[in-house]
Amino acid sequence: MRRAIFPGTFDPFTIGHYSVVKRALTFMDEVVIGIGINDNKKTCIPTDKRVEMIGKLFEDEPRVKVASYASLTVDFAQEQDARFIVRGIRTVHDFEYEETIADINRKLSGIETILLFTEPELTSISSTIVRELLQFGKDVTPFLPEGMKIDK
Repeated sequence: MRRAIFPGTFDPFTIGHYSVVKRALTFMDEVVIGIGINDNKKTCIPTDKRVEMIGKLFEDEPRVKVASYASLTVDFAQEQDARFIVRGIRTVHDFEYEETIADINRKLSGIETILLFTEPELTSISSTIVRELLQFGKDVTPFLPEGMKIDK
């Protein structure tokens, strides 16, 4: 079985992340979206709420699982019996950084990383921008995956 993880960075309200997972499903049997738990990091959406939101996004896709983890990404991949890590990238700078991390992960654990570019029309949309717009009460509907709603 070709199982991959999409670790730590998935924001349920960022269409680019959603599209990367959907694209990964075209050549993977299963994708596990991992929500990294870091008690020292302040987030606008608690972990359990993020897991719930992501679960709803993919409720019609049985090949997507959602789990939280507090370990290293490669340890989480091994726990999930995943041989691949999927990462979404928006820019060349992202690519260079992720390529370096992928090389480290490969050397440490033998786990391959698949880097998928976000579609060109989505490259300017980052989860940080969407969160900031939300904090200021702005309409973020155009940036959300189809069917996603934000409770205000």
